[in-house]
Amino acid sequence: MKKVGFFRSIQLKFIIIYILLILIAIQVIGSYFARELEIELQENFEESINDRVVLLSYNLEQAFNRERTEDGNEPTLQQEVQDIVTDVDTDDITSLQVINNQSRVLGTNDYLNQDIIGKKTTEDMIQRVLRFGSTLETTMLNPETENRVFVKAVPINGDSDTVVGAIYLEASLESVYNQLQNVNDIFLNGSFLAISVSALLGILVARTITKPIMEMKQQAQTMAKGDFSQRVNVHGTDEIGQLAITFNDLNDQLQHSYATIEEERRKLSSVLSNMSDGVIATDQNGAVTLMNDAAAKLLGQSPDEARGRFLLDVLQLEDKIVDICELQNSGSMIIDFSEDDDYFLIRANFSTISDEDDDITGFITVISDVTEQEKVEQERREFVSNVSHELRTPLTTMHSYIEALTDGAWKDKELAPRFLGVAQNETERMIRMVKDLLQLSKMDTKEYQLHKEKVEFISYFHEVIDRFEMNIEEDISLKRDLPKGNYYVWMDKDKMTQVLDNIISNAIKYSPDGGTIRFKVEKQKYHLMVSVQDEGLGIDYDKLDKIFERFYRADKARSRKLGGTGLGLAISKELVEAHHGKIWANSKEGKGTTILFTLPLMKQKRRGTK
Repeated sequence: MKKVGFFRSIQLKFIIIYILLILIAIQVIGSYFARELEIELQENFEESINDRVVLLSYNLEQAFNRERTEDGNEPTLQQEVQDIVTDVDTDDITSLQVINNQSRVLGTNDYLNQDIIGKKTTEDMIQRVLRFGSTLETTMLNPETENRVFVKAVPINGDSDTVVGAIYLEASLESVYNQLQNVNDIFLNGSFLAISVSALLGILVARTITKPIMEMKQQAQTMAKGDFSQRVNVHGTDEIGQLAITFNDLNDQLQHSYATIEEERRKLSSVLSNMSDGVIATDQNGAVTLMNDAAAKLLGQSPDEARGRFLLDVLQLEDKIVDICELQNSGSMIIDFSEDDDYFLIRANFSTISDEDDDITGFITVISDVTEQEKVEQERREFVSNVSHELRTPLTTMHSYIEALTDGAWKDKELAPRFLGVAQNETERMIRMVKDLLQLSKMDTKEYQLHKEKVEFISYFHEVIDRFEMNIEEDISLKRDLPKGNYYVWMDKDKMTQVLDNIISNAIKYSPDGGTIRFKVEKQKYHLMVSVQDEGLGIDYDKLDKIFERFYRADKARSRKLGGTGLGLAISKELVEAHHGKIWANSKEGKGTTILFTLPLMKQKRRGTK
């Protein structure tokens, strides 16, 4: 695994977050402190200026209201005003003027601008004070010095509360803002110191968090290699400590699971290696993931060569099956690997692997050499075909003989009835056999056609059972376990009726008096599963697969007594598989037999008939 650099690590993120939190806190506190300090300093500054203005205003009111003689011994108003202005503390006051009610300047503290004394001023603020007698003040930027100044204009009242003059002053606020700048510089230095200390503490805190995580990362890498012997150190009882404890528990569980899986893998490997049948496993796309030695020998390919190849290519089915998903419907097939005179057939049985949601995650194919079996089966098919043709002549003769008896030989009252009864029974049995043999022969040679249509299976199955229930003579009860609702199947009704007739007839034949036959239908994901269960003698486990073979009888003596031909279930098997279904049997000796088969459900988008 690639090592994570410091600049991408969670440790750096912890440090940055810690520093940012401290920085935000400092900025919030600093902004609030600087704002409040600015307000406080400006208020104190203005209060100081106002105190001096009050004293100056008092002295100027005395000067304006004093009565003067004309002998010239007393100073003039202008001289007295200038003396008062000169005595004013001019700290922070950059400009001070006293103006009479005629808008003439009587005094100023600006020694470099004494020539304005006696001249009229047009300052708007002064004119408003003289006109309305109200005090005005404001803060503005001096356009010449570009300094912030506090400007104030105060009226001077006479004895009768008339405005006799005004005081106009400008005071520099730079001292206030210089103090603020000094405080901000101190605060900035303190912030840098706090951030440095926070970074150091952040590194220490981040290491205490990331160290256990790094240990768990190293342990996970060790576990990925199959080593579960090491454990993560638990450094505390906090959330990280609890995570470490949980991680150690996970390590123990994985160790146990790994050991169990490894044991099962060895068992499976041993089973696959010693199987006589070939096994091929694929993923959901059909790519081969596993092949045992038996399959490799049958196909003439090594497991390494076949791994990763498409299953249809390995089995040479690319011309027969286009989509791998079609295998789940085929169930089983014979694949011809014959070359020239070398006759070689393989039977492939396909099954799907599904997850808990019934989605296909892979396929399992079991292959076996059925060359000899197919040869025997081919001979049997030929025999059935020959027998069916050979039986026609004796049947015709027997039929003629019966006609002769019925025309005159019936007069022998002892022999004729018995002979006729036996002949008629044998004739009917042989005719049934011929029909069955001919039907099987047509199935083998694919000379028959299915006339499929859309059928609602539950109501159809009820009709079949009703027919038997009305005609049954034995003391046998029929029990139904059929679901409600509509389930549509694409099938040939006549052929499926033949299948059900064969299965139900066998169940009735082999059921004891007072027995019960149970009919059941279950809806599964893609198909219906139909079962017919009797309470007869049952069939041995090793004979279950043979009951669908031609001419096979589980109980030959009883089957012949009941008139069976041994072909009913074989025909049923062929017809069910022609409908893309499967048929099988479950049985316990002495407990009865259950015949089960499946039929694919119709897709919703399918409409019409074919």
